[in-house]
This record gives sequence, C-alpha cells and structure tokens, in this order.
Amino acid sequence: MDLSNLKPAKGSTKREKRLGRGEGSGRGGTSTKGHKGQKSRSGYSKQFGFEGGQMPLQRRVPKFGFRNINRKSFKGINIGVLQTLSEKTGTASIDVQALVSAGYASKNDMIKILGNGTLDAKIEVKAHAFSKSAREAIEKSGGSAVKI
Repeated sequence: MDLSNLKPAKGSTKREKRLGRGEGSGRGGTSTKGHKGQKSRSGYSKQFGFEGGQMPLQRRVPKFGFRNINRKSFKGINIGVLQTLSEKTGTASIDVQALVSAGYASKNDMIKILGNGTLDAKIEVKAHAFSKSAREAIEKSGGSAVKI
C-alpha cells in the first residue's frame, strides 16, 4: 500500500461530486446555484418569515387586544366533582395531589374550586384558589377551605 491507492472507507463519504471546485467537477461555474440573485451569493441565509420583499404575514394581519404575560391560569374544579371524589375515595381531605391522582388535573396545574354542583360531605379542601360560592358551600356543609 502506498499514497497512490489510498481511499476513504466505504460509506464514509456522502457526496460523490464536490460543488464549486472548477469546471472539471462537471458542476463548475455557478456550482448549481443558478445565475445571479440573492440565493447565489455567499453568506445567504433566509430570514424567518421573509417573503421576497412582499409585506410579511406578521405585519399584514391586524393586531388588537392585550395578552398579560403575568397572567395566572387556573384549572377549574367544581364542588360536584369534589363530592363524587370524596364518595369514591372515602377521605375527608382533598388536596391537589388527590385531584392529580384521580385524573382531574395535572401536576403543574394551579387549581381553583368553583361552586357548581352540590356538596353534602364534610371535607377539608386544599387548593390554590376558591370562588366565593364554593367557599360558602364547603363551609356550609361543615368542611373547611384552605388556600395553599
């Protein structure tokens, strides 16, 4: 073996022809980039959303409203759901972990208890927030509403 018969290992090279290496490569001249224009130049990279000078979509559509970046979004759970959960499990205390394990919320949700439905069981409820009607219904049934 000598320098004249060295070749790369089989499967290590991906391209048979090297682009932009003169006329002898069979793809010289424009190197498959066509003639003139922005894409034929070196250093070209398309800007995201660029539409060739046409007014881009994100500038054409009307903008309105306000989106608060500090908004806290809650997962609403009604007291009727708490009633069925306490009957099913037989516990006197319902917290976020119990709601997550029952499949009513995910572990990252902030939970707000809402007042729809009826509550007969005397339960202690621990959540991130309570509506006024839910708090009254829980306390009316003899339970307690604890804000986390």
